[in-house]
Amino acid sequence: MKLGRNTLDRLAPEVAVPRYDPAALSHGILHVGLGNFHRAHQAVYLDDLFNTGRDHDWAITGAGVRPNDARMRETLLAQDCLSTVIEMGPDGVQPRVAAAMIDFVEVEAANGPLVAKMTEPATRIVSLTVTEGGYYVDPTTGTFDPSHPDITADGAAPEAPETVFGAIVAALKARRATGTPPFTVMSCDNIPGNGDVTRDAVTGTARLSDPELADWIAAQVAFPNSMVDRITPATGEAERALAARFGIDDPVTVTCEPFRQWVMEDNFPQGRPRLEEVGVTFTPDVHAYERMKIRILNGGHAIIAYAGALLGCTLADEAMAHPLVHGFFRKVEQEEVLPHVAPVPEFTPAAYLDLIDERFSNPAVKDTIRRLCLDGSNRQPKFIVPSISDGLAAGTPIAGLALESALWCRYCAGTLEDGTAIGPNDPDWNNLVARATAARDTPALWLEQRAVYGALAGDARFAEAFTRWLTRLWNEGTETVVTSYLEG
Repeated sequence: MKLGRNTLDRLAPEVAVPRYDPAALSHGILHVGLGNFHRAHQAVYLDDLFNTGRDHDWAITGAGVRPNDARMRETLLAQDCLSTVIEMGPDGVQPRVAAAMIDFVEVEAANGPLVAKMTEPATRIVSLTVTEGGYYVDPTTGTFDPSHPDITADGAAPEAPETVFGAIVAALKARRATGTPPFTVMSCDNIPGNGDVTRDAVTGTARLSDPELADWIAAQVAFPNSMVDRITPATGEAERALAARFGIDDPVTVTCEPFRQWVMEDNFPQGRPRLEEVGVTFTPDVHAYERMKIRILNGGHAIIAYAGALLGCTLADEAMAHPLVHGFFRKVEQEEVLPHVAPVPEFTPAAYLDLIDERFSNPAVKDTIRRLCLDGSNRQPKFIVPSISDGLAAGTPIAGLALESALWCRYCAGTLEDGTAIGPNDPDWNNLVARATAARDTPALWLEQRAVYGALAGDARFAEAFTRWLTRLWNEGTETVVTSYLEG
C-alpha cells in the first residue's frame, strides 16, 4: 500500500501511527538535509512530542540545496511527507510512521524558495544535517575556510546563494530589514562543537559580502551546540522489503537501532518545542557528552571498520562477533580512549563502552562495514586523531590507535588481502589510493596528510608505531598483526 495520510488507518495493526492529525500541524522548523539520520532522530522526537498533544506549531518543513534533495523532495511529497521508521532490536522490530514533517521547499539552484521560507516569521528554528564534511572547515587549521569556491561564490552573489550558509545569511539579512527576530540555527550533525562550527560558517560567509551583517549575526543569532546519536544504516532493497512485510510501500524507509540520544544547550530566543518531555537532555555541558560519544562510539566505529573489512566482515555485528575485531575494539577503547574521557551524569566511560559494545553487536540493525569505512579523510581527524594526541601528551599507550590508522591506510590501498578491489569509499578516494600505495614502501608519505594528522605528522613516537604496524600489515597480514597486538 502506497504510504500516505489517506492510508494510515489501513496499515497493519503492529505499525504505530500518529495519534494526532498531521493536517492540523503548522510550520515552525525548517530542516535542511532530509537523510535517514534526521528522519530517524529529530523527526521521531518531534513525532513523539506531537503524540502527547503538545506544540503542534513546531512541525518540520524540509529543504535541501543539492540535486539529490530534489529527488528526496519528490519522493516525500508523493507520500505526504510521511516516513516509515523501523526500530531494529535484538528481540524484534517495531515499525512506525512519523508525520512531524508537513512540507518540502522547492529545490532551486539560486535557493530562492529556501530563502523565502527561512524569512517567514513562523520559521523560528533552522536545523541542519549536512554531514561532517559539509561545513567548509579547513582540515589543516580546523577553522572555517572562506576561500572555498562555494563560499566565495556566495560572497560574490549573496542574493543568489548556492550553499545553505549563504541561504541562511540572505534570510537573516531579510529578517533584519523587516524587523523580524532572527531564527535559531541548530546543527544536528556529528561534529565537535557543532553550534560553534555553524556560527563560524554563517558569519564567515556573511563577512565576505557584508561585514556589518556578520557582526550582527554573531551578536544576535543563537547557535546552540548539540550532541546527537542513533545508529541508522543506509536504505537498500532489504529495508524496503522489510517495510513491505508490514504492507507499506515506502522507497525511503528508514531502519535504526532502538537507542537514541539528543543533548542540547538551551539557547532558543524565539522559543522551542518542549523536547525535554520526550527524553531530550538540555544542559550547558554538551561538550562532555559530545566527547564521550565521539571518542568512544564514533572512534569505535573506525576501530572495528577497517580491521573488520580486511578480515572479511561485511556487517558491524559480524565484526563484533569476530574474536580479533572485538578484542581489538575492547583493548584500544579501554587502554587508549577511555583514559581521556570524563564521566557524564548518566554514564561512566566504562559503562558507556559496555553500552556501545551492546549496540554495535545488535544483529538486527544490519549496519554495513562499508558504511563505517566511508569518508575516513573527514572522520579520522575528528574521531581518532584527538585520542592519539591526548595519549601522546599524557604519555599513555597509543599503539592500538596507531594500528587503527595503519589499518585505514592499508584499506585505502584499494584491495583486500585476497586481491578483491574496494570500490571508491571516500570523497578523496583516488588520492588516498595513490598515497596508500606509495606508503607501502615509504610509510611517512601517509603521515604527510596534514589535513588528517596535523601536528601528529611530525611526532616521532606516533610515526614509529604507525610505520611498524603498516610494514607488518603488508608483510604478515591483518590476522597476524591484530593477534600480535592483542597478545601485547
